[in-house]
Amino acid sequence: MKIYIVDDEIEIRKSLRNILEDENFEVEDFSNKKNLLKSLAKERPSLILLDVWLGKDDGIEILDECKKIYPMIPIVMISGHGTIELAVTATKKGAIDFIEKPLSITKVLETINNALLKQDKDEIPLIKLEYDIIIGESPAIKKVKFAISQAAATNARVFIYGENGTGKELVARSIVLNSKRKSNPYIEINCAAIPEELIEAELFGYEKGSFTGANEKRIGKFEAANSGTLLLDEICDMSLATQAKVLRVLQEQRFERIGSSESIQVDVRVIAATNIPIEEAIKEGKFREDLYYRLNVIPIYIPPLRDRKSDIPLIIDHYMKLAISENDIEGKKMDNDAIAILTNHFWPGNIRELKNIIDRLCILTIGDTITMKDAKEALKGFSKAEEIFEQGDLKKAKDEFERQYIIKTLQLNDGNVSKTSKILGVERTHLYRKIKSLNIAIDNISD
Repeated sequence: MKIYIVDDEIEIRKSLRNILEDENFEVEDFSNKKNLLKSLAKERPSLILLDVWLGKDDGIEILDECKKIYPMIPIVMISGHGTIELAVTATKKGAIDFIEKPLSITKVLETINNALLKQDKDEIPLIKLEYDIIIGESPAIKKVKFAISQAAATNARVFIYGENGTGKELVARSIVLNSKRKSNPYIEINCAAIPEELIEAELFGYEKGSFTGANEKRIGKFEAANSGTLLLDEICDMSLATQAKVLRVLQEQRFERIGSSESIQVDVRVIAATNIPIEEAIKEGKFREDLYYRLNVIPIYIPPLRDRKSDIPLIIDHYMKLAISENDIEGKKMDNDAIAILTNHFWPGNIRELKNIIDRLCILTIGDTITMKDAKEALKGFSKAEEIFEQGDLKKAKDEFERQYIIKTLQLNDGNVSKTSKILGVERTHLYRKIKSLNIAIDNISD
């Protein structure tokens, strides 16, 4: 667990750090508001120890700002000039306790441990979304739904994190459906699926004759999303040059079409999503840190299926009903042994993989009951990925699964890339890049 210490007195920070590290806590300390908020944009600590006065910075105001970013985060106020009035004010604004200096080691540790214990026991507040399209009731998915409700109530930018197939687009859509902008335009763009030389034209539009092939004026995604919401999916695949232009739009809410000097004013809420560890991308110079801070106002992490196994039977039931309806086939049921096999699969492709398997089982299973044997047969071909997974190399397991998944889907569609891309839910150009990067060799690949 990580604890943030915020105090302008270096000796206090050192003393608290030593105490907490002796208790096996991970610690970061800050002397001012600016550095604290910069770090909060990157991660959520388990608890914050916050001084009431930090030179020119007001601790009560900082408390407000922290709560805007993470409403449920436990914050303990500390002060050398405590008054009852100040303690009451801090408590009303969300502080869980108020400790006076000189600090007692026993009191500090007791307060922190009680706060963390309470946090562990507290349930995520019951959330009733007007449009609840996320399947699951696990604690992990309840946190996602709570975050959706918080994001939907504001116009703040959102950054969604999660592995491939976890449902990032679904979470973005849920935010929109539950927001005040639900009746306004909602535009999605997959940054990984558009060639670098075309992405700016897609985002900002262009004037007729501005480049070869621009035979008519075209508005871009930002303009199309005016008064609504724009999802920038797989944003880490966007070039640095385009990132700089997107940053400018976020700062000024205005841009120019390619080939025009006319400035276009827009009111667009931006939601970004990525399956790439963002901090690694920043360290490697692939993603602008200042753009990340602009986008990461409300972070939402979507857990992989292996971390929410209790939801899998609910998801199976949902997709079975959908597969039966969409394919106009006789109703089927799945026995408990088959459900257990699917629940305990490692699912590197997450919900996207699970849906594909359910579709296959509903269409290909003879009879009205899907058995354990059927489930095992449907999962054949991924044994190598599962073996790698069990060895602890998740990336290799995911790559091998993705490779086998694409190969099987191509085979089912006689090597037709266009048909396969539609089934997989990816752009055709993106699928071609995947085929190349994963060294997929299959006879009779066609467009």
